[in-house]
Formats: sequence, structure tokens, C-alpha cells
Amino acid sequence: MRRSLSFIIVCALLGALLAGCGTQAGQESEGISVVATVFAPYDFARQLVGDRGEVTLLLPPGSESHSYEPTPKDIIGIQNCDLFIYVGGESDAWVADVLESVGEGVRTVTLMDCVELLEEEHVEGMETEHGDEDDEAEYDEAEYDEHVWTSPRNAKLICEKIAAALCEADPEGEAEYAAALESYSQELDELDAAFKEVVSGGVRDTIVFGDRFPLLYFAKAYGLEYYAAFPGCADETEPSAATVTFLIDKVREEGIPVVFHIELSNEDMADTICAETGAKKLLFSACHNVTRAQFEAGVTYLELMWDNVDALREALG
Repeated sequence: MRRSLSFIIVCALLGALLAGCGTQAGQESEGISVVATVFAPYDFARQLVGDRGEVTLLLPPGSESHSYEPTPKDIIGIQNCDLFIYVGGESDAWVADVLESVGEGVRTVTLMDCVELLEEEHVEGMETEHGDEDDEAEYDEAEYDEHVWTSPRNAKLICEKIAAALCEADPEGEAEYAAALESYSQELDELDAAFKEVVSGGVRDTIVFGDRFPLLYFAKAYGLEYYAAFPGCADETEPSAATVTFLIDKVREEGIPVVFHIELSNEDMADTICAETGAKKLLFSACHNVTRAQFEAGVTYLELMWDNVDALREALG
């Protein structure tokens, strides 16, 4: 895979050289250029940039971020942009090679440098990726959850870093970026307050995901307990019968009314748990990506998270 990526980078850089200065000049005339790897920071940047430039999402809508590999066009876009925003975890480990190849001129914001990181958890009943306990010593190194944007409070911190980077890249737009940040931060504060209200008014504080759980930062922000099949950065694998049985029993024992799935999953596990327990299946969006239809309709992080407010209210009620 590393050799393949190196070949792609070489081809991309050759293509950029052949294109000459025309592409760069064309981009400059359109205003500031921002590239983001996944949906949440793409939308943050879009809200902050406004009409001052263009924001590009690398991850194709409808696809899984953990299996993404950059194309030559993506690499050229990164090389020519004014600001590149990426997560910083294992799912975009390819970024290091790309940045090394395109040189030091690319301004970046790394999401995992914007917030206090949380180590991935393996709660009761959750599948582990590493198999036998005898092999655990091999995996002593801490693994941090990458989905830092799922907490609105973290989203606010990330937006502050993005706004600062935009001001550095485009000083003439500083007043506009500051105004956009202030307005968007207020909207994130309102979202945060809504989640707090739902949690404080709930009759329970436990949620169940028949899926991966990329909502660790969200759960910790609002004091929620959770059960799920896999941690957030787990590879997409089939759960064991023991895991599914555990989640079914937990839903029955605690009278959990809702079983969540995340976006773009096959939903099979959630369907099974709901069929056995009578619970309702609902989507809880982690905002890592959206469908093609949602993308073309211009859906936003805030819209998705307000849908999560309603879903959470039903799950805790």
C-alpha cells in the first residue's frame, strides 16, 4: 500500500508540474482554497469561509473514511490549497507521506491537535479487534478515538483553530472570519445546551449502538453510559454471537427503547437487536460523512446534530 501511495504521489506531482502555473493562478483568482478530508471539518470550514473561497471535501460522499486512499487529483488539490484540514489519526496515516512529498508550503490544521484526546474504550460486551487476551501485551500502546468533532464543545475549539488558520492564509478576510466564527460558535452553544437539556430531562442515561461507537467524545461530554459492538475506529467486521446476545439482553434488562446505528452502516446488527427486543432503530449521525443525496442538498453538521438531539430525546425518554 505504501509503494502504491508513493507511485500515486509521484504521478500527481508530475501532473502538477505539467499543468504549470495556470492551475495555481486560477485557484488564486477564486479566493482562498480549503481542502478537508472528512465531512465535519469540511462543513466547519464552509461555514467560516463563506463567499471568500472554495472548500473541497476529499472523502467521496457515501464512502467509508477508514478505507479512503487519495487519488492523484486529491494530492494536487492538497498541494495547491491554502489550507488543508485532516484528522490526524490512523485512518488518514497517508497524510504524512503526502505532506512530505508536496513540501512544507501547505498550511494545515490537524483536528486531533485541537482538543484533549480520549483513549478508545472497550466497554462490557464489546468486541475486541485483537483476539486472544494472550496477545494483549502486543497492543499496550494507547489508541485515541479520532472522532473528535462529535462533541459540539470540541467542534467549537476546532472552528477556532480553523478560523485562525484562515486569517493567517487570508489576512484581508480576518473581520469576516471573526464574524462567521462568532455566529457559528453561538449556534454550537445552542446545540450544546439542547443536548444538556435532553440528558438532564431523560429517565435514563444509557444508550445502545448496534454498530461501531464513534461517539466517545459526545458520550463523555454529556455523562452518558453506552454499550456497543465495536469501538469507533474498529474495522468493519461481523460481531460474534456473544456480542449480539449481550446487547439484546442489555436492551431487555434495562428497557432500552431505542437501538442506534451510525450513518452508512449496513444496519444488520441493529435490525437483529430490534427484532429480538421490540426496540426502535434510529440513526445517530457521527458526521464523518454523508450520502450523495445529502451532500448535493447541502446538509450541514448542525442539521445532522439537531436530528441527533431528537433521536437522543427518544432514546432517553
